[in-house]
Amino acid sequence: MNQAGFPLLSLITWLPLLGGAVILSVRGDEATVATNARWTALWTSLIVFALSLLLWGEFDSSEAGFQFVEHLTWLPQFGVSYRMGVDGISVLFVLLSTALTPICVLASWESIKKNVREYMLAFLILETMMVGTFCALDFVVFYMFFEGVLIPMYLIIGIWGGPRRVYSALKFFLYTLAGSVLMLLALLAIWYFAGTTDITVLLHTQFPTNMQYWLFLAFLASFSVKVPMWPVHTWLPDAHVEAPTAGSVILAGVLLKMGAYGFLRFSVPMLPQASTYFAPLIFALSVIAVIYTSLVALAQTDMKKLIAYSSVAHMAIVTIGIFTFNAQGIDGALFQMLSHGIVASALFLCVGVIYDRMHTREIARYGGLVERMPAYAATFMLFTLASMGLPGTSGFIGEVLVIFGSLKINFWLSLLGGSGMILGCAYMLYLYRRVIFGRLTRADLQAILDLSPREVAVFAPLVLLTLWMGVYPASFTHFFETSVNAMVSQHQAALTGGATRLAARLPDQKVLP
Repeated sequence: MNQAGFPLLSLITWLPLLGGAVILSVRGDEATVATNARWTALWTSLIVFALSLLLWGEFDSSEAGFQFVEHLTWLPQFGVSYRMGVDGISVLFVLLSTALTPICVLASWESIKKNVREYMLAFLILETMMVGTFCALDFVVFYMFFEGVLIPMYLIIGIWGGPRRVYSALKFFLYTLAGSVLMLLALLAIWYFAGTTDITVLLHTQFPTNMQYWLFLAFLASFSVKVPMWPVHTWLPDAHVEAPTAGSVILAGVLLKMGAYGFLRFSVPMLPQASTYFAPLIFALSVIAVIYTSLVALAQTDMKKLIAYSSVAHMAIVTIGIFTFNAQGIDGALFQMLSHGIVASALFLCVGVIYDRMHTREIARYGGLVERMPAYAATFMLFTLASMGLPGTSGFIGEVLVIFGSLKINFWLSLLGGSGMILGCAYMLYLYRRVIFGRLTRADLQAILDLSPREVAVFAPLVLLTLWMGVYPASFTHFFETSVNAMVSQHQAALTGGATRLAARLPDQKVLP
């Protein structure tokens, strides 16, 4: 079934559903069912994470192509097959997805008290969809996983969210679904032209330039909502505010990366002429997002909404890096995606810690938490500094690489994109100072307790990863450097080839006497 002889990717992808089946089979009173559901979800997600570590360890970073390839005939009459595989770009996102899932289960251990079995089942289904999105090598299979993410996340927000959960869940669902309908039309056009949906074939298919423009716009409609890019970002703050803490973690940590991954997997390599043509538009939208959403974040009074707007600004740095079409910019975009997945997830967990204790996220309702929660204050400080891009943390490397990569394109692009680091310092320090320092502003804060052992277990791996990526970034960049270099070379060759073909079609120019 696969070149490696063992269907490791399929096991990683589908094992969470087996855990979900076990959860559904549990019988007993409500307390027994809830306890068994928690432990089953935790052990299932930990086993899947261990398998993804095996995938990471066996991955050959010197190879630019896809590895651990699996192929199973599915709909041969339509050229559709079940194909799975990972390259240097996707393997780390598989690891990120499987690492955050057990953290989400632990973070929800005490805060989710109703319908626990259904909640844990939704997260296991969500894990299958996330991993499948990054492993799929057939466009139809990718689309099914890509859209399948919407259903469990819609339920997580709509059932276990805040007071406006139904409105936020519907807004999230409709925004993302509307863009994806256009991507489905693009998929049909690609299948009609190429006669296959095999991504490994499509990456080397030369689409007509005019067709590339329409395909790019269709992809942009879908991927820009997922990133999300300005001005289709408005669903994200509402979704984050109303989602339970673990839902916000997955939204920021993985789901936002799917849009940027789509640009890297499809738009840039498959549509080189159109990507180059529309790059100035992407740069303009991204610069507006960096500046505008950073200023909006500075005006927020809700902690989750502030971090949500900061996510839009950080993901705008990613889109700038992707469309620089040089190795530095794309390397920086990938590193920033990984870093943001860890740091933003940790920041939402930090908000969840005090929200679980005090049931309010209003910044003005806190102050002086360092007096009662010194370990929490130190943990929050690390992730605040990482979000600001402090050297020695993961947030610094990606942004600096993108700034250097964009500097090769345009000085003003680099300057305006880099302004996000300065504005990030403003809103993150504003948040940290108001919540952590000062005097205790409420009498009931006197009884608040510091991090519990469970919460320490949640934060410890995120702290280690934030510091590891900041101090030794090469241990991560070497996984995707070969694939990125191959993509850049292919993109440049496609542009050169396109220009050569265009010149060959043009009539000879006569020189006037």
